[in-house]
Amino acid sequence: MGKIIIQSETTLDPISLIGREAGVCWGGDIIDKQKNYKRGIGCLESGHGRTWEYPQVYMVIDGYSARVIRELYTHIGGSPTRLQASTRYIDYQKGFPFVTPPTVLQNSEANKIYGKVMENIFEAMKSLEKLGVPRENVAMLLPLGMESKVVLRTNFRNLTDMSAQRLCSRAYWEFRRIMKDIMQALKEYSTEWEYLVDNYFKAKCDIAGFCTEKKCCGRKPTREEFFKIRSSENGKQTS
Repeated sequence: MGKIIIQSETTLDPISLIGREAGVCWGGDIIDKQKNYKRGIGCLESGHGRTWEYPQVYMVIDGYSARVIRELYTHIGGSPTRLQASTRYIDYQKGFPFVTPPTVLQNSEANKIYGKVMENIFEAMKSLEKLGVPRENVAMLLPLGMESKVVLRTNFRNLTDMSAQRLCSRAYWEFRRIMKDIMQALKEYSTEWEYLVDNYFKAKCDIAGFCTEKKCCGRKPTREEFFKIRSSENGKQTS
C-alpha cells in the first residue's frame, strides 16, 4: 500500500499566503491575519488562479508503481519539480517490491502467474549482474509494476487541476488512489489545507455539472443530457 508524506517545507497557511501576496499588489494591509485570510478566500472564490500557485506542497510519494509515477509527470503546470528513486544506483539484489492490481489479487490463479513473472525478472537480474553486466543495464528489466519513491514539489493550482482529471472514475485506478491519498494527507497537515481540499479538489464533472468524457460512467449526465434538461427547464420558466 502506498503512502503520502507531506514534508514540513509545505506551506502551512495556504489561504492566508494567497491573501498576503495579493495584498502586496493591491496595497492592502498584510499584517492583519484575518484580512489576509479573507482576501485569500476572495481570490479563491473569484477564480484568480495565478495566486493559487503560491502555496507550495513538498511531498514524498512512496510505494506506488513506476507506471503511475510516469503518469504523474504529465502534470507539469506551475513548474513542479521532482526526483525519483534511481534504477541506476539502488541495489535490487534483494528484490524489488511491486504493485499488484486489484483485478489480479482477486483471482488466485492470475495472482500466481503475476507473482511468478516478477520472480523470474528478479532471478534474471541477479544472474546478469553475476555475469558482470552493469547494474544500470540490468535495471532495464525492471517492470513498470515495481514500486518507486518520488520527492515532489508542486503547488495548490497544479493539484486542483490534477484532481479534476484524476478523481474522474475513468482515470487509472492507481492514480485515483494517489490523488485521494494526497488529499487526505493535506487535510491532516493543516486546517487551511483541509478547507481547500474539501472545496476545490473536485472531479471535472462536479465542476462542470456534466460529464465531459465521450464515454460517461453515469455518475453525472452527459453534456447533451445536461443542456437538454437546462433547455427544458428554461422553457418551463418562460411559459
